Amino acid sequence: MPCSRNDVVLPPIPFTDLSSHKVRPAIVIGLGTFPGDLFVVPLTSRIGNADLPLADWQAAGLNIPSAVKAQLATVESRLVRKIVGRISSRDQAALDARLRRWLSL
Repeated sequence: MPCSRNDVVLPPIPFTDLSSHKVRPAIVIGLGTFPGDLFVVPLTSRIGNADLPLADWQAAGLNIPSAVKAQLATVESRLVRKIVGRISSRDQAALDARLRRWLSL
């Protein structure tokens, strides 16, 4: 499935200890150099456990208020079950700023 930066997708996201995974919404933040790899940040409905609430979550195709978790993952695009939507330019700008802070860029 062809995905682009800022798409909201439904891939399996691995737990940080790699013991399992969970299908959850995520935002594509980049394409890997290996064909088909996507860099994503997962979303959660537990706003208090996240780093960046999405201001325009409904416009992104999400059913409930959601926020970005401070976690990065690489997934193969063939594992994406669905493209849900796309984040707004306001949320794109906020996420870009947060990524620079997380990665000390």
